[in-house]
Amino acid sequence: MPHELVFEPEAAAADSAFTVLGVRVDAVQIPDAIAQMEHWIAEWSVGHFVAFTGMHGVTEARRDPAFMQVLDAADLVVPDGMPLVWLGRWHGYKMRRRVYGPELLKTFCVNTGPIYRHYFYGGAPGVAETLARRLRRFYDVRTVGTYSPPYRPLTSEEKLAMEHRIRAAAPDIVWVGLSTPKQERWMFEERARLGVPVLAGVGAAFDFLAGTARQAPDWMREHGLEWLFRVANEPRRLWRRYAILGSDFAWNVALELLGVKKFSSYQENPRTEHPQQNARRAA
Repeated sequence: MPHELVFEPEAAAADSAFTVLGVRVDAVQIPDAIAQMEHWIAEWSVGHFVAFTGMHGVTEARRDPAFMQVLDAADLVVPDGMPLVWLGRWHGYKMRRRVYGPELLKTFCVNTGPIYRHYFYGGAPGVAETLARRLRRFYDVRTVGTYSPPYRPLTSEEKLAMEHRIRAAAPDIVWVGLSTPKQERWMFEERARLGVPVLAGVGAAFDFLAGTARQAPDWMREHGLEWLFRVANEPRRLWRRYAILGSDFAWNVALELLGVKKFSSYQENPRTEHPQQNARRAA
């Protein structure tokens, strides 16, 4: 299916980014992100990963320098949360909507159909398979593999087998549904080993698009109220994230906007080093 590319990939993060508590956020929208991903696939430039970040991801990065490094290494850090969109507008960017993981995944599949080879990594047992079947049925998507890892860390043998399985499948894109910060850490670690152009950490998109979890109504998602819907549905798992981390995020953003406190980026205060990170800086 023909589709229009509205983004100039070479102008990506360098010219259109702002920082929130030291975390770089790229001021892009869904068509921009999709066009950049297609650009990487077209030139078969392997090892790129996209982090979908909101209040939770920014707060985790502020608390954990190692996770700050992971986000700094991401090729795109997209605003998957209305607070980041509002902050982007405050910084002067014309951002109409957030880059919502489930919406980007669905839009990518609607626009490209069978053009690319997709691999789905993550989700509870059976979820990735259900998602792949649905996308094949409705959008003629080419799925070359799925894998739902155990909740425990993989053994060395399991990890090598997983890497071999994905390399052998030769996907154009690996969609990762492990939740933040686990999925970002996984992409950071595996990006150089899989030989795949794009990895995209879309979190709960697997459950939402597979039909195993309910999404908030559109009006709540578009007005920054999705958190309320999710807490109401999963209070035990999510109350701390939004009550404690959300308050911490709002307080520190206020201090930053008022000029009371400055939050260093990873580039300004690298507490840990990594060979891949150094290579990225030198590129």
